[in-house]
Amino acid sequence: MPTRHLRLATTRSDDVADALAALRAELGLPAMFPADVLAEAEECAARDVWQNRQDRRDIDFVTIDPPGSLDLDQAVHVASSGNGYIVRYAIADVAAFVTPGSMLDAELHRRGMTVYGPDTKTPLHPKVLSEGAASLLPGEDRPAVLWTIGLDPSGEIVSTAVARAIVRSRARLTYGEAQTALDAGTAPESLALLADVGRLRQERERDRGGVSLDVPEQEVAQRQDGSFTLEFRRTLPVEGWNAQISLLTGIVAARLMREAGVGVLRTLPEADPRDVARLRRTARALGIDWPDDVTYGQLLRTLESRRPAHAAFLNEATTLFRGADYLAFGMPGADGAVVSAPVDASHGAIAAEYAHVTAPLRRLVDRYAAEICLAHAAGRTTPRWVLDALPGLPATMAEAGRRAAAFERACVDVVEAALLHGREGRTFDAVVVDVDDRREDGSQRGLVVLRDPAVRARVEGTDLPLGERVKVVLAEADVAERRVLFHLA
Repeated sequence: MPTRHLRLATTRSDDVADALAALRAELGLPAMFPADVLAEAEECAARDVWQNRQDRRDIDFVTIDPPGSLDLDQAVHVASSGNGYIVRYAIADVAAFVTPGSMLDAELHRRGMTVYGPDTKTPLHPKVLSEGAASLLPGEDRPAVLWTIGLDPSGEIVSTAVARAIVRSRARLTYGEAQTALDAGTAPESLALLADVGRLRQERERDRGGVSLDVPEQEVAQRQDGSFTLEFRRTLPVEGWNAQISLLTGIVAARLMREAGVGVLRTLPEADPRDVARLRRTARALGIDWPDDVTYGQLLRTLESRRPAHAAFLNEATTLFRGADYLAFGMPGADGAVVSAPVDASHGAIAAEYAHVTAPLRRLVDRYAAEICLAHAAGRTTPRWVLDALPGLPATMAEAGRRAAAFERACVDVVEAALLHGREGRTFDAVVVDVDDRREDGSQRGLVVLRDPAVRARVEGTDLPLGERVKVVLAEADVAERRVLFHLA
């Protein structure tokens, strides 16, 4: 689900670097792969993975990712069917390299997912795989799980096929390069059709009652005087269109799992009304008009990430997506009986059943989910190694998710402390967005959101006025302790 994207500019203080390093150690994020795992990964990268695959190197796939990305999970090609569209989505075939039960596999289960920080990332796979043999790098033959999805003229799903293939990406595009080509009218037909399909799928998402959240990247840069400033990189339309291809594939994967009677779905409850209420107060803090009769989904579609207040609000809106989980079914349970499929396991934000299958280089569960779909499409039973792992996968991913979320929250604390350090004693305009119960001494603690800079932090005072505009004084901004504290003026 959407998360805040924080990035530190090349120049950064030692205090920030030290705080982030200490945070990784505190949360147990592994600094490096064990030597025996790296050796096994090297052997896996050199294995023959070309047998029993469709040869689809005739398709002009491209990857579209942030600048500098080398862990390329997905390559896309969109064509006209004459009465709709054909979406082909090649996904890195990690299962071709990883042996179930191996030392490498055990390490991947220990990590669960790639964890992204503002300065670097803690990868799921060794680079020899994630940025090498398994990555869909341009000009290289690669094993892939190839999804072929037929759409009607309105973007509704009419057919699905999935099989193992050999593919070759033609280009590694950044979002900026893709958007520039689309805006200039120089984009190849496949990319232009991707934009068409992306728009149609956004319309179908609105029809379902779904919500996509385009979270802008935040860059924390250091000024010449040593202080920090916060800037937002606006999201581009092509990012949303490209994301719709991934969502489309996850939706058809969930349907295949339903047919197979075995699978692992990504679930999310509806947004908690308390979180929505808090977000409404955040909108007020940022000067965003949110009428009472407008839902948060309707509001999100009116926001523009190029506007700093809107970008800050989109970052805060990630707090609505709480309670995401994985639900496995179709495998033997603890009592030996087969776990039945849920009656309804819709994803609250997508407004459809959904499965993670498009990022196996960065998420462990995707490798297993893809195998279920491949087996069902080929008329085979699900591999035993998949069924054996299914009961424990939700817990494995939940623990990895908790660790990543804790890291993300603490990174925000570090960055916001760095942003405010040196301004202690200054007064800021804010809105109180949350209040704890009153303590024994009569004081209260709560949360305030500042408009400039757009941060959220703890506040202490007496009779904190929930939802009201207030003046607050910065009492503390400690980078090492990851703590920011205001007092009610």
